[in-house]
Amino acid sequence: MTTIGIIYPDHAAEDEYPTAADRLGVRLPVVHIYGTDLHAVPELLDLGSPEKLADGVGRLLATVAGGSAVDAGAAADAAETVGAVMWACTSGSFVYGYAGVRQQADQLAEAAGVPAASTSQSFVAAASSLGVRRVAVAASYPEEVAVLFTDFLAASGIDVVARGSAGIDTAAEVGSLESARVMDLALQNDHPAAEALLIPDTAMHTLEVLPAIEARLGKPVFTANQVTIWHGLRLAGSSVVSDRLGALFTRV
Repeated sequence: MTTIGIIYPDHAAEDEYPTAADRLGVRLPVVHIYGTDLHAVPELLDLGSPEKLADGVGRLLATVAGGSAVDAGAAADAAETVGAVMWACTSGSFVYGYAGVRQQADQLAEAAGVPAASTSQSFVAAASSLGVRRVAVAASYPEEVAVLFTDFLAASGIDVVARGSAGIDTAAEVGSLESARVMDLALQNDHPAAEALLIPDTAMHTLEVLPAIEARLGKPVFTANQVTIWHGLRLAGSSVVSDRLGALFTRV
């Protein structure tokens, strides 16, 4: 069974990973790293620091190996069972800028010994896979953080035709949003010129409402936990198809 290791910041919508794992028939073990859940640049830089991600890798491999600590031999064995490691945090990656996102992923891959990427990179990979070049962004973040995400997308060759910001300061508040509020956020921030809508926060519960959003908009919708799982599976060489996780998962 394909295993994708998930490093997730604090607690908010991590329950989407076991839900998706059951639907896809894969393993998505989650470990947490901790900091403040504030959507502010200094705090996000700390959250995505090399030290915290390295700690997350160590605890992830220990989890896969079945213990609370892992020696070098067990780490190597655990790495052999993990197809890829994902930093399931958008803001804690794009805050480092275009070059910094790549460096962060390279450091993560070196520490884990397997392919690795972040949610920010997963959005770009998802857009490329479906041939999407123009997008709208429905961000939960404060405006100054939302701007950094669209800057990253632009540097990656994606044209952002509209950006909305809900101005929510903490991941905990985002995680408490009900499906109706997520739907409203999506509908209010789409744009006719956008080929897809991006909802970038891994703290937001989106999987249950995602098919309904796509049906209302008539276009692909990429959400943070969705693209993280999809890209992790692709990095591991696994193409899993589902009709319950949005248009992205309906194509091999």
